[in-house]
This record gives sequence, C-alpha cells and structure tokens, in this order.
Amino acid sequence: MKFKLTLLGTGGSAGLPQIGGPDGAGDWGQCDPAEPRNRRTRASVVFTAADGQRILVDTAPEIRLQLTDHRIDRIDAVIFTHSHADHIAGLDDIRILNRLRGTPIDTYADERTWVELRQRFDYAFRPWEPPRFFRPVLHTHTVHPGETRTIAGLPVRFIRQDHGFIPSLGLRVGNVAYCPDVVRFTPDQFALLEGVDTWVVDCFTRQGPHPTHAYLDQVIDWAKALRPRRTILTHMGLDMDYRTLCDTLPPGIEPAFDGMIIEGDAP
Repeated sequence: MKFKLTLLGTGGSAGLPQIGGPDGAGDWGQCDPAEPRNRRTRASVVFTAADGQRILVDTAPEIRLQLTDHRIDRIDAVIFTHSHADHIAGLDDIRILNRLRGTPIDTYADERTWVELRQRFDYAFRPWEPPRFFRPVLHTHTVHPGETRTIAGLPVRFIRQDHGFIPSLGLRVGNVAYCPDVVRFTPDQFALLEGVDTWVVDCFTRQGPHPTHAYLDQVIDWAKALRPRRTILTHMGLDMDYRTLCDTLPPGIEPAFDGMIIEGDAP
C-alpha cells in the first residue's frame, strides 16, 4: 500500500526565525535568511493513504497556515505524540476540520497526553451537542507503545521515546518512521525501527548533548546502526542551516524542510 508523508513543519519549539533579532524581524541564529528552506514552522506532519484518507500528526501553532498552504481541507484522524505546546497549541482548529467533515474526528494519544490535553483544553472534551461545531469534537482513543493500530487505512505502530523530562511517541508506518522529540532510545525501542527505509528523526542542534533533543553526532551514530536508506533531520533549531547541512552531512542523511513529501509503502 503506497502512502505519502508530508512534513508540514520541521522547526523546533520556537520555529525559525524565532521572535527577536537585531531589528526585531526575527532571530535566524546561524541560518541564512535568504534560504527559503530555513524558514521552519512547528512540528506537524500528514500521512496520506492511497485512497486519500489522511492522518494529521500533532497540531502545531501554525496548523491553519500549514493546512491551507498545502491545500489540505480534510483530515480523517489526528495523533498527538506528546503534550508540549509546540505540538498541541493548534488543537482548537480541529473544530474547523469537524465542520468540513460534519462529524467528530478520531483522535489518538497515550494516557499521559490525554490527561494533559483535558487539563489545557477542557472545553474540547465537553459532550458534543450536534450538529454544530463551536469547539473541537474528538472521538478519543488511548494507544499504548508497541501496539499497531489501523488508522485511516494505514497500519501505525507506536514507539515509546525518551524526550528527557517526559515520554513521547514515535510512529512507524510500513517502511517509514517519524520520530520527533527524542533524546534517547532503549535497545527494545530502537529494535522497532529495524528495517525502515526512510527515517524522519529529531535533530535539534549541531552541538550536544541536549537534555531533551537529539543532536547531530548522536543522530549520525543512530543512522549508522539502523542503516536506513534515508535519514531526514527534523525539529531543527538555530544552528541547523539547510545549505550547510546539505554540504557537510554524510551520504544518506539530509535536512528536512517545510513541505517536503516522502513516499512510503506499507503492508
């Protein structure tokens, strides 16, 4: 079964450029503002099955702009990888997706994330009063690391990850894995990635170690051990200039950019 993975946002928690800079127009760090692929929104991606069904992974603060920029007006399911603000702050826009569908949306997260979401977005979990959608209406499902669920026609395997102070979820769909916001894997967790063809993985900074995110040398070592055909770096911060990375990374490793599309295959 063929599918596509669209990387809507590939930046760190503050995006790029960050607020600030010498003239207030944005802090680009070591990234060249003239390179359009250095402009990064926060982390959201979409899996699209061959029949057109779509899974939205995380709702970044820019989710409205991300979806309209890519002409995506229908989402069939949502997955939350964890409860940090850069991955959930756009949750309210699910109500517009509800209106376009005319139904609640199946939404998946682990138990810890559901607790956090209910605290921060309590209004979204009140009983729905059909047929209107004045607030997001979620049909909630609790997932567990290691299990595989069929979601919007795709087999999604959930991988527990260490994000420093909290756990997060990585996702594997067939021969593609998406692992945002991770600082380390146990051997058992890493084993769930064996055989992937394309691995999209957190790489926040060139310099490490970092308390909550992977850094460049660490990801290079992981890629040597896992040996995917492509390793694609995401969740990149101020020192991850696109062109510099393209010119210096080992073969098989490349930086992501907002709007990047990856082809995949699932059984």
